[in-house]
Formats: sequence, structure tokens, C-alpha cells
Amino acid sequence: MKTITVVIPAYNEQDKIIDTIRTIKQINYINKIIVVNDGSTDKTSELAKNENVEVIDLYPNRGKGGALNAVMPLIDSDIVVFLDADLGKTAYEAHKIIEPVNKGIADLCIAAFPPPTKKGGFGLVKGTAAWIIKKVGDIEVKAPLSGQRAMTIDVFNSVVPFNEGYGVELGMSIRALLNGYKLIEVPTLMKHNETGRDLNGFRHRGRQFIDVIKVINHEIRRKRL
Repeated sequence: MKTITVVIPAYNEQDKIIDTIRTIKQINYINKIIVVNDGSTDKTSELAKNENVEVIDLYPNRGKGGALNAVMPLIDSDIVVFLDADLGKTAYEAHKIIEPVNKGIADLCIAAFPPPTKKGGFGLVKGTAAWIIKKVGDIEVKAPLSGQRAMTIDVFNSVVPFNEGYGVELGMSIRALLNGYKLIEVPTLMKHNETGRDLNGFRHRGRQFIDVIKVINHEIRRKRL
């Protein structure tokens, strides 16, 4: 069995962080869990430390890309797994993205979620991200922005440093594909916090869209897509 490190970026996730960590521990071949506490103002860091996992405390908040970049020096395993802190007990589904990488079926495996339980956006952000992945890798994906992903250490080293903001996952996928790695997507039963069709939801998707466009433009300049 290859060595596996799970990285959990977390911002104000005191309600879910314990369940998420304890559930990941049930996947008995995980070697290390690292929680990156990204400037939380609640008890996220304290609760994570009580679970006897490694915790990195960042202040002020750096955003997801910055949080993941902070953990780069600590990665020394064969497989790296990124999981969101709000997965709770559905984090056990992570084994579905780890196994294809562990078996050599894929270099990068992404988790697709079940259909949302409430109405969200109108698909512009996701559709744009899926379009560029299709253009780069000639593959169809349903969850181009999923933060739940497992990858080999070679893929990890080829995609760092990560893009800042909400474009971090898309940047990973584009760079992995451009470097010739095999990306697959698998269906899971994972669940996490959903954004709705309210003002905060539209603000969130607006920031997502801006960051996705930034990533696409950045990678076009780098590789002339």
C-alpha cells in the first residue's frame, strides 16, 4: 500500500470538523491527516488538535489556494488527497477517489457529488470550467470544481504552486492534463454545504466565475491553449 496524506483546508468549520476527521480515520490505510486552519475565528483549530492530527494555523485567512500552498513543504507521501472540512460523515466516500490512484488506474481522481438538494446557480461557472477541461484533455466532467480529489505525488509536484482563490481546483486539473496525466471522475455520495439562490449564493458564484476566468487566462498565457 502506498503512503497517503489527507489535507483538509478549513475555515470556521467547528460544526463539522470533528465528524470529518473521525470519519477519515475510519479509512484505515490513511497515514497522515493535516488540517490547514485558514484564519478561523471559531474553535476549528482547537477541535482539530484535540483529534490528534497535524494542524497548521494561518492568520489572516489566505483563501483555499493559499491554504493549500502552505502545506506544500509537509507533503512526502505517495498519494495526496484534498478533502473539504464540511464533508462530515460522508468523508468516508473518499476511498472511492483514493483507490483508482492507488491501483494506478488514474493519476488524478475527482469526486462527483449527487445532485444538489436545493436550487443553486444557472451552470455558468461549472459549464465554463467543464468547457476548458474538455478543450485541454478531451474529457467530459460533471464536477470540474470539486475540491475532493486524490493524486499521485508526481501530479502534486507538477501542479504546485496552486492558483489563489476559487480557481484552485480548475488550475490543478488543467496543469495535470497539460502534463499528460490521466484524470478521471467518479460518482460519490459526498455531501457538503450548498449555496442557494440567495444574495450570498450569487456573490459566491460571482467570485467563483471571476477566479475561473483568471485561471483560464493564466494557463492560456503559460501554455498558449
